[in-house]
Amino acid sequence: MKNIDKVILPLTTLALLGCEQAKDQRPNIIYVYPDQFRNQAMAFWNEPDYAEHIGWKADPVKTPRLDGFADESIVFSRAMSNCPLSSPYRGIFLTGMYPERNGITLNCMAERPQSSLREDATCISDVLDAAGYSCGYIGKLHADHPTPNDPANPGHYVSDRRPEWDAYTPVERRHGFTYWYSYGTFDEHKNPHYWDTEGVRHDPKVWSVGHETDKAIEFLRNRNEERKKDAPFFLTIAYNPPHSPYESLDDCMEEDFAIYKDMDYSELYVRENADTTLTKADAARYYFANVTGVDREFGRLLDELKELGLDRNTIVIFTSDHGETMCSQGTYDPKNSIYTESFNVPFIIRYPERIRPRVDSTLFSTIDIMPTLLSLAGLNDMIPSSAEGRDLSPVILENGKECDTPDAALYIRNVNGPYNEKGLVEGFFPAARGIKTDRYTFEIAIQKDGTLSRVLIFDDINDPYQLNPLDYKKEPDTFAMLLNKLDAKLEEANDIWHRENRLDNLKF
Repeated sequence: MKNIDKVILPLTTLALLGCEQAKDQRPNIIYVYPDQFRNQAMAFWNEPDYAEHIGWKADPVKTPRLDGFADESIVFSRAMSNCPLSSPYRGIFLTGMYPERNGITLNCMAERPQSSLREDATCISDVLDAAGYSCGYIGKLHADHPTPNDPANPGHYVSDRRPEWDAYTPVERRHGFTYWYSYGTFDEHKNPHYWDTEGVRHDPKVWSVGHETDKAIEFLRNRNEERKKDAPFFLTIAYNPPHSPYESLDDCMEEDFAIYKDMDYSELYVRENADTTLTKADAARYYFANVTGVDREFGRLLDELKELGLDRNTIVIFTSDHGETMCSQGTYDPKNSIYTESFNVPFIIRYPERIRPRVDSTLFSTIDIMPTLLSLAGLNDMIPSSAEGRDLSPVILENGKECDTPDAALYIRNVNGPYNEKGLVEGFFPAARGIKTDRYTFEIAIQKDGTLSRVLIFDDINDPYQLNPLDYKKEPDTFAMLLNKLDAKLEEANDIWHRENRLDNLKF
């Protein structure tokens, strides 16, 4: 793989690259995002052409298909999940709006009725549907507040769990997705369930990733008219693994676990910030097994795409909603933190004959995905005014157009607001805000009375494992620079911290 970063190709070269594609033929888009798949869990990062762009070691995982895919793609080394939590990520990805505007401020579940994807939001699938695309969604959605709307048992939730997390999404809340094989959230990897386009429930009793890949292949083959003939398609595949649980062979495929089962902690944990005294340490074997399983199934999807002759005009993205700390920083929380293992996610995009494979260091955030993909599809004039991110397609295409690249990525952490007399959460509390720049990771956290809880500053170049936080009182110039950048990002996002002048009211 060539390792030149951000070299501009001549426009004549770009014209030649795209000459085989009909001008009126829009590209298909496949968006694959397994849950909790950390950026470090891809073996290619240890190869010299990739390693020079980062300062850390990759996990000891087997990911041959992702390794090959990366060689054909742009790999963003600094892709950031603005709010690294399942539901908020989905809200940002789908709408191009920050959580306060898209409606999903917290993980969706029955006790949080105010956190749910807005019905009136314009989603990327709404735009693509209006542009003539066939839109399909397979796998985990986790963007709806659960209500008693079980199609098979009206007036009841979809299970007897209390509080309920899972949800059925009715037709009127599917935002342009006309093919549906999905569920809210459910963490039994070998006992998944789904509701299809007609609202019929399916319980296949198999490993979810393999089954969802089977359904995706059915969509590609279109033998049962899963999509409109001769129309471009947008297929979203949301695998749940390698999300927890990762405790036994009930959680992964035995063939994949066999690769890691005899490895000791010194082999499993190669990163300097891992604390293997945590009881979670055994999880690595099962987590890595699911990573390898996802890799295999993703490869099967790519093979089918090529077999059907669809690969040359299909944009394929592999990413994740957030990472997994996996014993780093001594925390049991796998996500919802500004640490690199949580905040930095995979983002690999292949668009044959239109982009040059390379590693790119642009700060590419969740908020930028919707406008960027719509522009890559030639629909930049249909990007809704509600979208708050940047169109970074010029970075991807290297077409010489001016592009306002961000100098920082915003980090958001919200927690539950107060409970009301019915035991339901009212709103949210904005517990922390931060940024990632080319060099630094910066977070300010507050307590619920509004006072300062902590300030974190990491020099990610000299301290890539974030082991030595800088004392902001001893680094006044760096602190002032980062504070100004954070203030600017909060204003740009019209974040609650900006509207309530929270930075001005803190005593540092």
